[in-house]
Amino acid sequence: MSIYKQIKEKCDKKQKQYWILLDPDDFLSAEAADIVKTAEEAGATAVLIGGSFIHGDGLLAEFIAEIKQKSTIPIILFPGDASQIAENADAILFMSLISGRNPDFLIGQQIKGAVKIAKTKVEPISMGYMLVESGTTTSVEFMSNTRPLPREKPEIAAAHALAAQFLGMSMIYLEAGSGAKFSVSEEMITAVKRCVKIPVIVGGGIRDAETAKQKLAAGADIIITGNLLSSCGGLDEMKKIAETIREF
Repeated sequence: MSIYKQIKEKCDKKQKQYWILLDPDDFLSAEAADIVKTAEEAGATAVLIGGSFIHGDGLLAEFIAEIKQKSTIPIILFPGDASQIAENADAILFMSLISGRNPDFLIGQQIKGAVKIAKTKVEPISMGYMLVESGTTTSVEFMSNTRPLPREKPEIAAAHALAAQFLGMSMIYLEAGSGAKFSVSEEMITAVKRCVKIPVIVGGGIRDAETAKQKLAAGADIIITGNLLSSCGGLDEMKKIAETIREF
């Protein structure tokens, strides 16, 4: 069964999911492998690999190879651009930054990446990526040169999500961004979930189990945490979030 079908099947059964996000620029590969092993044991169902830079030729593939030695959950690429593709990943989020109006991230990088992906066995999963205002300038906002969706305008986010679904995209990602001051509001999550029939992912600014619970109750199908894993006590909090999601 394809990775996407596994994800969608869980969503259709109302099973909430927890993914973690690791940036190879922030962790040594051996350290990352141990984190993923711990996350899988806690209940995480996938790991995203990606970042704004990822320095070093072959670093991404080596990073993934190390993780695969210690875990079995799907490894999904979360690329910052078309260069971040590795043949040993299980899938890649083939996303368009639909919240912005920068053509390079709407379709330009996708054209460059499509040819590379077609030469591999990596499964592309189409996704509408929506950056949401979070109270600070995040790495995604700066690097993509796009404005985030206004935090207090859930109807605008809902319209973008519906357009993504009509365009044939398989998932929606509401992203507050790395280092977000505020997470995506429950009002926005609910507004988006009510108008689409595809999985809704929420990430950015989720640092504890209570916040994760609020996002799930609002309609999120999948919760993602990233920076939490490098913070003091982050692994313990990750376990609490995973437990909350299992019990939801």
